[in-house]
Amino acid sequence: MVSRHILTAAVLGLTSVLGLWSPAAQAGDDPSLFSFGGGLYDQRAINPGLGFLRVSKEDKRYEAADFRFEYRFGKSLVSAIEPYAKLKPWLGAEVTSDGAVYGAGGFLVDVPLGPIVFTPSFGTGLYSSGGGKDLGSVIEFRSMLEVGYQFDNQSRFSLGYSHISNANITQQNPGSNILSMYYHVPATWLIGQ
Repeated sequence: MVSRHILTAAVLGLTSVLGLWSPAAQAGDDPSLFSFGGGLYDQRAINPGLGFLRVSKEDKRYEAADFRFEYRFGKSLVSAIEPYAKLKPWLGAEVTSDGAVYGAGGFLVDVPLGPIVFTPSFGTGLYSSGGGKDLGSVIEFRSMLEVGYQFDNQSRFSLGYSHISNANITQQNPGSNILSMYYHVPATWLIGQ
């Protein structure tokens, strides 16, 4: 059964990311970040309609407020690409004003361009539609492009565009596009050294 294999891979992937939660793994050049985000879920103002960014053309709209909390690890997993980019894991939770809940983890690439940071990311997780949009599966994938400004104190403000869908692992795959704003703070601000 395909969905059982995908669920097993997702659980193993998240477990391996969680294994990075140790003091030795946190000793990278960048601080680990707590990220707080808000935005518009299932928005249609910006909808490229291309490839994996495509959403269904159904008449019913499920626009809702979107709230996110993420933990972004500071240590790069591939030192060979530094200082041009840093590959890092992330874990997060997302809820919408209509009751949808999404818990996910994955990988991001921070590409610093002076104080500007370009961050593409990808992740997989478990989704419940609540009273909102049915995305066709419990397993959903998130891809996101983010552009931010990093302040001297290493906090960041960023804008993101993300897409959540099940990548056609089921016949129903309407997808959802989300516009978000984030404020990222070094984890040490909230939990100390």
